[in-house]
Amino acid sequence: MDLSLPQLCGQLIVGGFPGTELPEALSTELLAGRRAGVILFKRNLPDAETAHELSSSVVDACPDELPPFIGVDQEGGRVARFGEPVIQLPPMRVLGGIGDRDLVQRAAAALAAELSAIGINLDFAPVLDVDSNPKNPIIGDRSFGNDPDTVARLGRAFIRGLQEGSVLACGKHFPGHGDTKKDSHVDLPVVGRSKEQLDAVELPPFRAASHGGLAAMMTAHVVYEELDPGVPATLSRPICTGLLRTELGFGGVLFSDDLEMRALSDRYSIEQSAVAAVRAGCDALLICSDLELQKRAHAALVDKATTDDSFHSRCNEAVARSLAARRQTPARPVPSVEQLRALLESDEAHAVLDEIAERTA
Repeated sequence: MDLSLPQLCGQLIVGGFPGTELPEALSTELLAGRRAGVILFKRNLPDAETAHELSSSVVDACPDELPPFIGVDQEGGRVARFGEPVIQLPPMRVLGGIGDRDLVQRAAAALAAELSAIGINLDFAPVLDVDSNPKNPIIGDRSFGNDPDTVARLGRAFIRGLQEGSVLACGKHFPGHGDTKKDSHVDLPVVGRSKEQLDAVELPPFRAASHGGLAAMMTAHVVYEELDPGVPATLSRPICTGLLRTELGFGGVLFSDDLEMRALSDRYSIEQSAVAAVRAGCDALLICSDLELQKRAHAALVDKATTDDSFHSRCNEAVARSLAARRQTPARPVPSVEQLRALLESDEAHAVLDEIAERTA
């Protein structure tokens, strides 16, 4: 890759921002090739038309040879950044209760058609966590259910529906957030399950997705004491590289969960977590709100890559994997808002929602 070191390290960062317009500072970084893209939230997306304009501005800001990730958490249920008229899928637990693989794939395909038209090329979905702990404060109905085989089967169907519709799927939260008692947004969960228990419950959906062509995964800010004592999975080379790459054979892009979440930020500086996550095996770092933290992470990555040849090589590997995904599935918002509005009224989306409603009545 013919990238300068600041570009190489910048291509490891996917950033969020406030407001409904692309900030000039972030636009400058994208134009210079020093960011891999953006992640959007409700605060950025008051309506589909604004989202389309914002996505178009991100694409226009990026060099042709460095197309962006434009990502969003659009799972269904309580984790949905877009409101109507974008299709409003129910929580995945509802689809898990129906258990129809074809319906799940059609639901994801209907969602992908709308997201792709808006200009989204990456959906941080589906949740591949198994809902194995009733006291879990963060997963719950976001999971397809408490049976690993069901989660694996329906997760693969959702992935197919998204990816055949030109939206990269990102399964989360590896190696499993279903047995936690804490929310990693506010604290660091610890899981004490043995490797044998993880193999039986948490890992089957991720293994199935790895073998089924999943484009991306997201790490969990969770400590798995039997895998790497005291180290959050996002920062753990035994988990991100040893378990995911070597044992499960995953070849897609590995995203960190948001490095601003308190599970990490209360314990590590942004500089520490950025470097450690890349060293562990993450290919793209989510820093979801603060432009200054993105800048600091970038500086730390450049500094480390300047002085550490093995880290420089790891950055090259990560960016090559990330760029391959973006070039294969570029963000392509439809040319006009009129076309977008027509697409958002599609019969297929209504038919899917009607069938879900009928089968849960």
